Amino acid sequence: MSDREPDPSFDIESFRAHAHAIVDRIADYYASIESRPVRPPAFPGDVLASLPDVPPEHAEDMSRVLHDVDELIVPNLTHWQHPAFFAYFSCNASPPAILGEMLAAGLNVNPMLWATSPAATELEIRVLDWMARAFGLPDAFLSTSSNAGGCIQGTASEATLVALLASRHRALQAGADPTRLCVYASDQAHSSVVKAAMVAGLARSPEDRERVRLIESDRTLAMGTDALSRAMREDAAAGLVPAFVCATVGTTPTGAFDPIAAISSTIEQASREAGLPAPWLHVDGAWAGSAAVCPEHRDFLAGVERADSLCINPHKWLLTNFDCDLFWTRDRAALTGALSITPEYLRTRASDAGAVIDFRDWQVPLGRRFRALKLWMVVRGYGLEGLRSHIRGHVRLAEWLESEITSDERFTLVTPRSLGLVCFALEPAPGDARTRDELTRALMERLNDSGAMLLSHATLPERLAPSGRRYFIRLAIGGTLTRERHVRAAWDAIRDEAERVRTGAA
Repeated sequence: MSDREPDPSFDIESFRAHAHAIVDRIADYYASIESRPVRPPAFPGDVLASLPDVPPEHAEDMSRVLHDVDELIVPNLTHWQHPAFFAYFSCNASPPAILGEMLAAGLNVNPMLWATSPAATELEIRVLDWMARAFGLPDAFLSTSSNAGGCIQGTASEATLVALLASRHRALQAGADPTRLCVYASDQAHSSVVKAAMVAGLARSPEDRERVRLIESDRTLAMGTDALSRAMREDAAAGLVPAFVCATVGTTPTGAFDPIAAISSTIEQASREAGLPAPWLHVDGAWAGSAAVCPEHRDFLAGVERADSLCINPHKWLLTNFDCDLFWTRDRAALTGALSITPEYLRTRASDAGAVIDFRDWQVPLGRRFRALKLWMVVRGYGLEGLRSHIRGHVRLAEWLESEITSDERFTLVTPRSLGLVCFALEPAPGDARTRDELTRALMERLNDSGAMLLSHATLPERLAPSGRRYFIRLAIGGTLTRERHVRAAWDAIRDEAERVRTGAA
């Protein structure tokens, strides 16, 4: 092939045509998304049965591939961007973020080192400092602090893992026995804490509690500081070393807020009495942290200046496509000490001189995506005021829904509303032998099966709820396209279906 011949592996004009076709498909998808069921009427194996057993031997025309996307893939997706997707926590998307993802995919750089993409690294540094200021974080987390800064992880689960590895490194540097380290989190904390302990070798299984303590939550479902203090003292007396504490602000089940300042004071006092260094304090703000862009929603971060690390996911509630987890630490040395390894082929003059940040040392994998580009485009595309408006609008809708639920005697508000999350249950009618749990589960399943919305559930701890009163529905308002009419329509459907469930109507 001569230098003048087009490269058959990258036909620019064909790419241009298909790229335009895909952009049109994405636009059409969003324009028609409300007409789709939130969850498809698919059964296990349906999609698999429609796909060939073997790959094609020869190239297929891209128009045929896109046809199969239209016919086989999109109709069998759960549509996370649907305005009636109220399950789990939302997975935001927006035009600036989608465009940023497209650009990042096209540029396809790997900013593992500063030298492998200077602009990508330095943009990430600046954007993390922007966001720290946007959330009102203390200057101690900014890159301008000598031993601090932030980077973008994929998810909060990854952030928890690297924070745990940093805590282990710091404890070992202080002379701790690696077989004696202990991890602490609320019994309402995300499952990623236990998984991180498993990956780090501090737990053998999800049920292993030899060195992982799930601290009993109080009646507000926040971590109980008395229980935390007791666990740390007992462990220290047994010769164990408290090394890592995870505080959650905005738990997955109910949106509860662990008290950061009180937890910090508790672990400092317990450590002093035991003659041990204070454990690493990580704050998981994956969902609720985004709300801190609004000054009126920052109270839950009180005491964060005493934390060693913090993470927030813009991909949950800040108009930024998955995946994008913002992770900051005040102890960069412990993080890079735990994760840095430098074979000769990764050595550069700038790195050896200590003049740059190499984000490969802040994460588990070597390679990394150019995630900062989409976040930068979102912040510039909306401005902080646009991001605040996004959050405030959803909180107002949740306030309205909370008031409707509390005024309807058929329902019980299980916990007070937490920002955009409302948790409720359906009560039996007088004389109905069925439990509240049975009715609530039936209600959620019927609503989800209808395709008109998607909800998720959780359960209360047994000690806080009598038998038959643990199961509840979570309705999380946070989708990019969710507006007042969607929440009102959801509430109308919930009330109508609740009456059918209570009366036994088909």
